[in-house]
Amino acid sequence: MLKDVTIGQFFPGKSIIHRLDPRVKLVLILALIIALFLAEGVVSYALMIGFLLVIIKVSGIPFRMVVKGLKPILFIICFTAVLNLFYTPGEYIWQYGFLHISREGIFVAVKMVLRIMLLIIGTSMLTYTTSPIQLTDGLERLLSPLKRFHAPVHELSMMMSIALRFIPTLIEETEKIMSAQKARGADFETGGIIQRAKALIPILVPLFISAFRRADELAVAMECRLYRGDVGRTRMKQLKITPLDCAAIAVSFSIFLTVAVLGQAFGL
Repeated sequence: MLKDVTIGQFFPGKSIIHRLDPRVKLVLILALIIALFLAEGVVSYALMIGFLLVIIKVSGIPFRMVVKGLKPILFIICFTAVLNLFYTPGEYIWQYGFLHISREGIFVAVKMVLRIMLLIIGTSMLTYTTSPIQLTDGLERLLSPLKRFHAPVHELSMMMSIALRFIPTLIEETEKIMSAQKARGADFETGGIIQRAKALIPILVPLFISAFRRADELAVAMECRLYRGDVGRTRMKQLKITPLDCAAIAVSFSIFLTVAVLGQAFGL
């Protein structure tokens, strides 16, 4: 299961999606989230699915990798579907005791499952096609107006970027610790929930120690390089909005606006 966690990973490439300005990607992701919550019917969700399929195709990211990223949240998807399926009031088509299935429940369950899956896929495409450095610079530039209120914009952006970058590293470290514990006879797959939870203690302790050690090494490395936040900091690559970015914004916002109108005005 840990191998299926792909969040925070970056796949280098030269596609159109990779070449977009990180600020544009962040704004489009926010617009995508809003559009997903405004979508209501089959037509609006079909447009969102088609849009994301085109993005995946253009980016060059393997489709199996995108699907693989959904496996860690499979339990959340199924749990959400069951809750909406059995506890949404409406015209019942099946009932047994306190459990019932209605036509409205089926529609809501499908809608919520699609919404979660599309949300995860859309946000994953951001990290797949944007390096941590670009993500930090883009987020810092977008939040730069908050500096007038003395908000630590650069520090917040750096922390978020480092957190995303270390997710794959910690997953790899966890796999190594689990393999070492299994070689010593540890069993993580049998027994009840309590027994499995107790079996995780030999993993969590060295994992936390390793995480703190890596954090300390990173802090020392940054201090040795005279890191002082954004004071006097320069960038090798300056962020610039290109015609490609303008075209991406125009096309994406046209689709999102169409989805919002179809979903809220016509219920499609």
